[in-house]
Order: sequence, then C-alpha cells, then structure tokens
Amino acid sequence: MYDIIIVGAGPAGLTAALYALRANKKVLIFEANSYGGQILNASKVENYPGILSISGYEFSHTLYEQVKNLGGEIHYETVIRVNEDKSVITNENTYNTKAVILATGSIHRKLNIEHEQDFLGKGISYCATCDGNFFKDKVVAVNGGGNSALEDALYLSSIAKKVYVIHRREEFRGEAYLLDELKSKSNVIFYLNSTISSLVGNDCLEKIIVKKENEEMELLVDGLFIAIGQEPKNECFSNVCDINEKGYFLSSDGVHTKTKGIYVAGDAREKNLRQLTTAVSDGSIAATTAIREL
Repeated sequence: MYDIIIVGAGPAGLTAALYALRANKKVLIFEANSYGGQILNASKVENYPGILSISGYEFSHTLYEQVKNLGGEIHYETVIRVNEDKSVITNENTYNTKAVILATGSIHRKLNIEHEQDFLGKGISYCATCDGNFFKDKVVAVNGGGNSALEDALYLSSIAKKVYVIHRREEFRGEAYLLDELKSKSNVIFYLNSTISSLVGNDCLEKIIVKKENEEMELLVDGLFIAIGQEPKNECFSNVCDINEKGYFLSSDGVHTKTKGIYVAGDAREKNLRQLTTAVSDGSIAATTAIREL
C-alpha cells in the first residue's frame, strides 16, 4: 500500500513527489513515456525565478535526480483507470494507495490533416530541439503563434538555411521579446493569416501548401515543425474527475476533484497560465494538501 500515487513525471508530478517524499510518505510515480514532460524539449528556460538560464533537459534531470535520491519509485507504465477507492490500474498491474495526484500533463496538438502521421519522422516533427540538427543548412517551416513556436523558430534560425513561420492570425500570442528577436533574423520569413492545408511528398515531406484566404501557395521545405499547443488526454479519468469540453480537469480550487483523495496538478487541469512556475506550484500544493488530508 502506497501513501500517494502520482500519475505523470513532468514538473508538476515530480515536484509533488519531492514534497511527499520529504514528508516521509511512500510514493509511487507512473510515467507512460519519459520523465520531464514538455519542458524537457526546451532549449533554454530563462523565466524561472532564481535561475538565469538552464536547459529544459538539465532542469528535468536535476528534479528527477532529487526525487530518486529521496527514494522515489518510478514505474514506466500507462495508467488506464483510477477507481473511486483509489486503486490505480495500469497496463501491467493494479496498485493500491491512500491518495492519488493526477499530473498527466498534455501532448502535442496535431494539425489533423492528411499525411501528417505518414511524414512523422520523415520531415515532420513536434520538437525542434530534438530534431533540429537533422535540418542543418536546409529549409524548414514552423507552424504556430505561441512561445513554443517562436522559440522553435529562433532555435532553427541558427541551424537551417531558411525558416518559414506560418501563423493563422495576424498577431502572435508569444512574448514580444521573442518575436522581436525572431524578426531580426535575416533567414526568417513570415506567413501570417495563413494555414497549412496540405502536405506533399513521396518517401519524405517535400513541400507544404499554405492557404491564405482563397489563395494557395507551395513552399518547398525539408522539414515542418508543428508547435500549435498541447492538449490533455484525461478521458480515462472521467469517472473520478470532472472534465471540461477541452478535456482538462475541473477543480473548484485548483487541486481537489469530485472524488475524495484524488487531486489534480499541472497542465492537465483547467487554468489560465501553463508555465513551469505554475506546474511546480501545482505539484507542491497538491502534495501538501494530500499529506494534510491523509
């Protein structure tokens, strides 16, 4: 029997584990993929208080090591259900606990157009810092208008010969200083009020069709980096948590759910700001709340 089971090993989940372990609780963390969450792919993190600059990988790995050094137990299994009695069912086993913290995060949102899956790893990527070096001195495009898209385009501008930035609106949602820096790059070209309507290629992606109003144009590219945000995958927890129309966990106070002893934290819950700072805040609040209520 565990004191607390945490679903998700991103910043929220690992922070929750850190606080619970420091309170001498027996903790088990489940992660379906790799620890670190979305921040793992950030080339630089420069808006975390007290740290001038750190890579997403370094931040995630350090937090992971903190948890492991305190005796945190991490199982790489997929959680498929949590019951009202707080039993946790994975693709491998069933586990019992006194409290559950759901810090399931989110996944990359897709364009959902033909051939997107076909060209994944063959010209299409959702992670510039992971795959950017494959496109050294080549032509790439970035689709999106938030911080992730701007950061990806900036990173790629130092590697690729040319970077197209395609955004469906006139204005960007990302931070102004990132946009200003990107506009200063001579190899970056913007296509605003535009969307990608088609993906073309044989074995690999060769060109994209960009639509603006009623006009379409072909852009020859070697790679396309899709950075249009994330979405949660929380449907399997709807028996114990209320979920909004976009799939995010609903909580009246940001931590409790409709089921006693089950808590939420991080990007998977409905909130106005999804940042590293809010993720670790959520994790610490969820853990201390669970500890107090055990």
